[in-house]
Amino acid sequence: MFKLELTLEALDDLRAFKKREQNRIVEAIETQLTHQPHQETRNRKRLRPNRLAEWELRVDEFRIFYDVQVSNQRVKIEAIGYKEGNRLYIHGHEYQL
Repeated sequence: MFKLELTLEALDDLRAFKKREQNRIVEAIETQLTHQPHQETRNRKRLRPNRLAEWELRVDEFRIFYDVQVSNQRVKIEAIGYKEGNRLYIHGHEYQL
């Protein structure tokens, strides 16, 4: 079982959402990323090289960006954002991956 860590930025991102949205995001993180977070699924994918994170978890319009350290069984949540159409917003600003 992988241990979950959230960066301070990811915690700030999470706090920006409504309570119901926060609960849905946290539930998805706990369900999807504690077991085999490095295996691609319909809602999890490895990203092309970028400066944010190696992996993305899709939960409805929300996007959770994370890195996996298989050797010490850790998942580090780097950022949490949302999509509107083709635009991705992280930390309140439009972001290009």
